[in-house]
Amino acid sequence: MSYDLPPDPAPAGFTWPGGKTLAFSLVVNVEEGAERSILKGDKAPEPVDELLPPIKAPIRVHGNESSYQYGINRGAPRILERLERYGIPATWTICAEALEKAPWLGAAIGARGDEPANHGYRWLFTFNMSEDDERDFVRKGTASIEATTGRKPVGYLSRYLHTDHLRRTLADEGYLYHMDDYSDDFPRWETYQDGTDPIVVLPYAVDSNDMKFWLDPSFTTDMWVDYAKATFDTLLAESKTHGARMMSLGLHLRIIGRPGRIGALDAVLDYITGHDEVWIATREQIAQSFAAAVSP
Repeated sequence: MSYDLPPDPAPAGFTWPGGKTLAFSLVVNVEEGAERSILKGDKAPEPVDELLPPIKAPIRVHGNESSYQYGINRGAPRILERLERYGIPATWTICAEALEKAPWLGAAIGARGDEPANHGYRWLFTFNMSEDDERDFVRKGTASIEATTGRKPVGYLSRYLHTDHLRRTLADEGYLYHMDDYSDDFPRWETYQDGTDPIVVLPYAVDSNDMKFWLDPSFTTDMWVDYAKATFDTLLAESKTHGARMMSLGLHLRIIGRPGRIGALDAVLDYITGHDEVWIATREQIAQSFAAAVSP
């Protein structure tokens, strides 16, 4: 049987630094302290949490607030310990307000030489913002993250919903890449609607994200470890036969940082670092490597 398949995303002969065929990106989301709260003047409390109390009234949910705070108090130190143990560079997608409240974490990210990426000034949707308001939101997060970590972010992740003009704003603001995309296992260039403002689109992944622990109460640590390993194995095999690939693994301080889940991260990192064929890098490094080899 004969049929055509979509072209492989990686140019023929493309490899990552050192001749590696698979790039691995560990993403640590920092949202805790930047979520919605009546205390901060929001119209409703943040509904996203394991507690999920059935309350729709505009009142403070103290338990929810403390659950997020656990991510800063205990989850972040546990994740930092694993990054040091396995020698893993990470990209931290940061809601800027969170680090303003936890300056020690911003200092730790800077001291490690990790990459801070902009996840918005607060953990809010921006789809209903005007272009000017969204640009101000991006700029406020940029300035704050540079102040708390010592580095200006070059990558951006929104809270899923954003405007059609966000990528033009990011390109104009000097951003290298945008990661609100789940369409491939390799980067690409995109321009704005009129063909201007090229920016690297660095696809992310939600299927391997630790958010699964919240979305499905029956989801276990063994299932997450098995899924992450299977994802890695498939992409590594494809990278050797079909062309270079990249893998993203997304974490949250308040989720994987729990004592009953952190061992799952140990298992995944131990497995991945046991393979010589993989280039473990920040998303900035991956975007830079791609941009240096592939013209817009």
